[in-house]
Amino acid sequence: MIYKGIVYNEMKGALSSPVQFLWQKFSEILFPTTTYHYNSGGEPEDIVKLSWEQLKTFHATHYHPSNAVFMTYGDLPAEKHQAYFQEHALARFDKPGKRLHIVDEKRYTQPLAQEVVYSLDEADLSHKTHIVLGWLLGHSSDPLEAMKARLLSGILFDNSASPLTLALETTDLGMAPSPLCGVDSQSREMIFVAGLENSDPEHAQAVESLILDTLKKVAEEGVSQDVLESVLHRLELQQREISGGRMPYGLQLILQTLSPVLYDSDPVAALNIDPQLAQLREMILQPDFIKNLIQEWLLDNTHRVRLVMKPDAQLHQRQLDAEKAQLQAIKKQLDADKTQKIIEQSKALQARQLAKSDPEILPKVALKDVPDEMLIAEGQQRRVQKMPVSWYAQGTNGMVYQHLIAELPALDDSLLNLFPFYTDCLNEVGVGQRDYLQTQAWQSAVSGGISAGYSSRIDVHDIQRFNSFFTFSGKALRRNQDKLVNLLHDSFTQPRFDELGRLRELVNQIRTSVEHSMVSRAGALVMDAASNGFTPMSALSSQWGGLESIIYLKKLDDALQDPEQLQIFAGQLQAIHEAVVQQPQQLLVISEADAQQEIEQALNSHWSSANHQAMPNQESLAQRLQQSFTTKTTRQGWIISSQVSFNAKAYPAVYYHHADAPALMILGEFLNNGYLHHAIREQGGAYGTSAGYNPSSGLFRFSSHRDPHMVESFAHFDQALEWLQSDQHETRLLEEAILSVISRIDRPGSPAGEAQGAFFSLLYGRDPDSRRQFRHQLLNVTLADLQRVASTWLKPEQANIAVISNKEKLEKHAPALELNLMTL
Repeated sequence: MIYKGIVYNEMKGALSSPVQFLWQKFSEILFPTTTYHYNSGGEPEDIVKLSWEQLKTFHATHYHPSNAVFMTYGDLPAEKHQAYFQEHALARFDKPGKRLHIVDEKRYTQPLAQEVVYSLDEADLSHKTHIVLGWLLGHSSDPLEAMKARLLSGILFDNSASPLTLALETTDLGMAPSPLCGVDSQSREMIFVAGLENSDPEHAQAVESLILDTLKKVAEEGVSQDVLESVLHRLELQQREISGGRMPYGLQLILQTLSPVLYDSDPVAALNIDPQLAQLREMILQPDFIKNLIQEWLLDNTHRVRLVMKPDAQLHQRQLDAEKAQLQAIKKQLDADKTQKIIEQSKALQARQLAKSDPEILPKVALKDVPDEMLIAEGQQRRVQKMPVSWYAQGTNGMVYQHLIAELPALDDSLLNLFPFYTDCLNEVGVGQRDYLQTQAWQSAVSGGISAGYSSRIDVHDIQRFNSFFTFSGKALRRNQDKLVNLLHDSFTQPRFDELGRLRELVNQIRTSVEHSMVSRAGALVMDAASNGFTPMSALSSQWGGLESIIYLKKLDDALQDPEQLQIFAGQLQAIHEAVVQQPQQLLVISEADAQQEIEQALNSHWSSANHQAMPNQESLAQRLQQSFTTKTTRQGWIISSQVSFNAKAYPAVYYHHADAPALMILGEFLNNGYLHHAIREQGGAYGTSAGYNPSSGLFRFSSHRDPHMVESFAHFDQALEWLQSDQHETRLLEEAILSVISRIDRPGSPAGEAQGAFFSLLYGRDPDSRRQFRHQLLNVTLADLQRVASTWLKPEQANIAVISNKEKLEKHAPALELNLMTL
């Protein structure tokens, strides 16, 4: 075993998340010679050494069309696209560039162990270490090899009953499995990772032994045929499902095939996995198939790395000192001429940033090109055993989706904070006579997973009123639709909250996940903090998912170390469940039309006892909270371990059916594109900024994330509104803002996703006619409308602000912003 101790000085930048930093360092060690060894964004301390000529030469070589990949989606002939590319781009390059290829990594002849440190500004550094073990596998461009890797990962990690997941979730060596666990096939050669987070450095060898011993046991004993079939079932389900919503489906397919194209492989094979599934079904019939796979790919594979990443409370200060010293050294090398040149270049850069680009050089869509229509999925209402059921017939490629919906019960204060834990645990505990491990295996065998959750939206006529619903949902292949009905029914009617060790484990895993995602979630958290105090719904959102909920989570996790408190917690979850099942319930079913009859038969046989009528004088949670809510203004500064700041400013606005709602939605895009992006992102150096009105919350919010500034960005939020009231705006800016909002509304989702969106819009009072009317109003918003609604609703005295940043920055700027400092 080779051992090396190294320290990495991350100066600043995108690797502020510990998990991101862990992945970067792990890739650096696992790939010692190829391109994956390097930070694709550049190491911050090396960027300042880069010359203009070096950057220009690199760009000319690597970004030459010889290294470009052109991918399109649609029914236009490929020859037409290719002719256009040649005429408008490729014809300008008269010399071929250097064709670059990624080669195979040079393999280690013996396993390697390394240790790195990451910055964590906390007093107690115990249980904050990441320990991961990883292997380099075969080519991701080989469809069968890639499918075998996914099969192996599913066998070992698919659910809590899977061997490695079970070992890592139940060990005392750490708090939870590492987020890196599983197989990654984005690089030329695949990566397999297993490990723990929230451990300690002295456990490194024990963690490695735990992982290897578990693998040896599986290699010796094999895996049951039921488990193999279950994992293959999940792979087929993932292949069949048409996902969508965040991006067009065609773009998803392009991204899915991009890696094979880059590695000179067949992209079609990456989409059509049926041949590989057929081959794997034959292979798993061989008794030693999985045993040999684990032995060859993992146990006998010497290209193995153990990485220990431990926290260092002084690292951040050393980084700052090193950065200052580096800048001072550069400054000392500057004579008068070089200094003047930098000043001139800075002025030139500023002038370039202020210069207006010519938008006419790019093709564009005009408002006249946008049809004044909106396609909305339509469903039918039919009852099953007196229970309301909404049926949507969609082209789901052989998939079935089922959702149970109930209004949230009026929980008292002793249970209110615990409702998110109830939804997090409901699909993770045992059911009936099955313990949680048996239940996890059952879920994997018949479905693509089940999940519990909740959603809230303000009333369409009053921002001080809202509605909230509990949801319990699952998906499966059509041939398993009856089993899915049975799974959802039993999981909802017979959950077990008596496995106390499991509950303790789940809460601890939730805490670990939340703590490690603080920086990545900070943008959403700071907007939530700025919104708190305006409406009953914003207060509930903060209580259940905001910064205050993290404080509650930590206290709860600490308290559950006491067996008596754990028993009380289990009883509270049971009490919440009993309140939920008393609420009126309805079902949503999405499938292909010819599957509805068989699904209806299954529903009839299982949901005969469902509650379909409201209890006498039953009060909902929304009603209870609306009665006790009091508005308040807040100015909060939250201290976390982050090198950059996250800023937000929020205003109370209007409800969905208000006449000003469409203009407020366009206003966000207009401010962002016309002023904020330029001032805060381009000139200020923030990673991003936004402004927008959300009709689901009734609020208008400004934000900036991963921002080196604080006071300046809040000034820009206000200056954007001053800029709006000027008379120097191009018509083009308004048209672009309207088109941007319309494109989000019209963006095609998956068939199931569009049906689900239609159902929940209707559930919250947004019927198809009102949605179409809202879209029509968006197309007719004027600049005068934007100026009027901004002056009417975005009044400085009504705003809340919030900041998430490090202690040093907050203490420095809190007086200027009048912030009340708080810590997690």
